[in-house]
Amino acid sequence: MMDLVPYILEHVIIVVIATVISIVIGVILGIAAYWIRPVAAPVLLFSEAVQTIPSLALLAILMVLFGLGNTTIIVGLVLYALLPIVRNTHTGLITVPAAIKDAARGMGMSKMQQLFWVELPLTLPLIFSGIKISVVNSLSIAVIGVLVGAGGLGFPIYRGIQTQNAGLIMSGAIPIMIMAVLFDFLMTAVEKRLIKSVK
Repeated sequence: MMDLVPYILEHVIIVVIATVISIVIGVILGIAAYWIRPVAAPVLLFSEAVQTIPSLALLAILMVLFGLGNTTIIVGLVLYALLPIVRNTHTGLITVPAAIKDAARGMGMSKMQQLFWVELPLTLPLIFSGIKISVVNSLSIAVIGVLVGAGGLGFPIYRGIQTQNAGLIMSGAIPIMIMAVLFDFLMTAVEKRLIKSVK
């Protein structure tokens, strides 16, 4: 019986690294789209366009640039994770009530202070919702990383397909399903707390 623990750990590490990078890039792009109005359409269009590229085609392109290994799948996951984070950050910031923004300016806050002390805290539940979507999606998408030499639970699944071993396929698929449900449950609980905190 294949020891799945190393594959599970590597799968989680790949998703966590990709998620952290996508949060940093996604929030920055969302803020840029909010602050610089002409940038909004191109940024959102790029994020949406990436979603339309078939995953195998995207990985093939990235493999040419980054070679075989975990780096390629991490970059791919980051690109796929951007849309919900960028869109939710931008949407959250533009929907902060004007009265709250006026009050912040009336207190003498600079544009940067207003962003970090008022607007982003109010937008946090929506941003976190985008992060949750990205994490759950990344857990399943990361499986195809095996095709570009990456680790994770894609290996037992791919090995099971090669050997026509349904048990091996399920041994890789079931942990992903469990992790996806668990992450969704825990992050939904955090999201509800964030929503309550801003009310």
